[in-house]
Amino acid sequence: MTALAASGSDREASASLLSISNIEVVYDHVVLALKGVSLEIPEGGIVALLGANGAGKTTTLKAISSLLGAERGEVTKGSIRLRGEAIEHLTPDDLVHRGVVQVMEGRHCFGHLTIEENLLAGAFTRGNDKAGIRRDLEMVYGYFPRLKERRRSQAGYTSGGEQQMCAIGRALMANPRMILLDEPFMGLAPQLVEEISAIVSKLNVAESVTFLLAEQNTNIALRHAKYGYILENGRVVLDGNAEFLRSNEDVKEFYLGVGSTGRKSFRDIKSYKRRKRWM
Repeated sequence: MTALAASGSDREASASLLSISNIEVVYDHVVLALKGVSLEIPEGGIVALLGANGAGKTTTLKAISSLLGAERGEVTKGSIRLRGEAIEHLTPDDLVHRGVVQVMEGRHCFGHLTIEENLLAGAFTRGNDKAGIRRDLEMVYGYFPRLKERRRSQAGYTSGGEQQMCAIGRALMANPRMILLDEPFMGLAPQLVEEISAIVSKLNVAESVTFLLAEQNTNIALRHAKYGYILENGRVVLDGNAEFLRSNEDVKEFYLGVGSTGRKSFRDIKSYKRRKRWM
């Protein structure tokens, strides 16, 4: 952590569900994408992973969910522990069985399947638990009533917002303890962003689902998260509780576009890369 990082007293007091300690990720045995990243995700919390495009947010999520191998990436140093168990060498389906599910960036749905078929596909690891699957399907429809209205429609012919709801709903059908959300609000209208982010908060409280939210929209992420980490060039450069990050002048200037002297222009904000004040 940097000198600007928040003190340990600002962290969540609850027990850690996921601990990432000083990991490095390399692609193609050459490209160093993450450099000594450490995170703590408390049980039952919402944690935001913030940063610009290319900062390392998606790589961090894929390191947790063991999806790096599909892109010739690997964790070469450090450890990732889920309730104390090392998981960096488990397979993606092992992680799903342990309750860790990732919702990929880009609203990935099976376009030729109906909304309901997509949702049921998320329960494939649950075997013959028909009663539990039906109960959770109704739970998903309760949080996303629009999906119930469109349940017989092919997913490929639904709106972007409905596809994002479907992707999150499919993750819920796996009965997860933790969901990794990768840029869930990208390309969505502000009204849908508000609707989906509010549902995430409800799921966190009512269903005890822990969320790690990778997001460029710092404003909305810090409104719902309790703690946040900011990544730059594969490193954690700042972390703290949401209130600390929202009030921090550097965050306001470079991520919210507002500093002590008022709103900055894009040209002013880009000067951060030259000053490297956090590096």
